Amino acid sequence: MGRGRIRWGPVAAVAALPVLLPTWLVVAVVRFSTSDHPLGGGPEEVPCAEAPAFGGAEPPAGAYDTECTVRTWLDTSYYAAFRMPRSGVGDRLTHTCGERPGTSLCSGGGDVCLDLDGAAHPPPAGVGANAVTVDVVHESAGTARVRFPAFTV
Repeated sequence: MGRGRIRWGPVAAVAALPVLLPTWLVVAVVRFSTSDHPLGGGPEEVPCAEAPAFGGAEPPAGAYDTECTVRTWLDTSYYAAFRMPRSGVGDRLTHTCGERPGTSLCSGGGDVCLDLDGAAHPPPAGVGANAVTVDVVHESAGTARVRFPAFTV
């Protein structure tokens, strides 16, 4: 290459940066603001035996209208929701979780709840979850809606 000749490849790359960088930034902002899960980790459906098992439980035999998902990104969070006969909820939770559900401090708007987290009330030994919360809403005289999130912290 002779003296005084310009290498256009590097010049074009440097000249394109002021155009490409703001374009990329605009695309990233639009994607971030329009996505429900911009960083990933959206909920995925899983078999309804898998979600409660992560928290040391199993779905009751009479469960119906089931919804079971997992979300993973930094932590893992399983969620199970189902309806079951209202009469068996308390005994079922006591048998499965080893704790009697209560009515105080129900954060999810439930009529009865159970929080298994921390040293005072840990989840069952040998499960993947660090914390399990159970919220039960009495929908009618015979039906209860159970929400069962189990997650790592």
